[in-house]
Amino acid sequence: GPPSHDDDYPDAAAAVARAVTSGESDFGIVICGTGVGSCMAANKVPGVRAALCTDTFCARLSREHNDANVLCLGGRVLGTEYALDIVRAWLDTPFSGDERHRRRLEKMARLETEGDR
Repeated sequence: GPPSHDDDYPDAAAAVARAVTSGESDFGIVICGTGVGSCMAANKVPGVRAALCTDTFCARLSREHNDANVLCLGGRVLGTEYALDIVRAWLDTPFSGDERHRRRLEKMARLETEGDR
């Protein structure tokens, strides 16, 4: 997240998202007050699949089913240890690669290029 209240979370989220899509990083983690704004900002970068996770179940499924490549957390709504549990669950879960999940990811990717059709 941003280093201070004078900085804006969209800037931090975009920097992390671009690091992922450029290949500089395999994954990214962004933190803002609730995680909502950072998630919205990160998802504006084509190729990013940012997931706001508030528990380990969602963290695991965001990776396993949705191949999330950016994890978004809320610093004001999660305790440190619980946030670390979510991060560990997210990082330790691979994408399943099941056909139904790949098909759905392809549909999401097409949404990025369809514009206002």
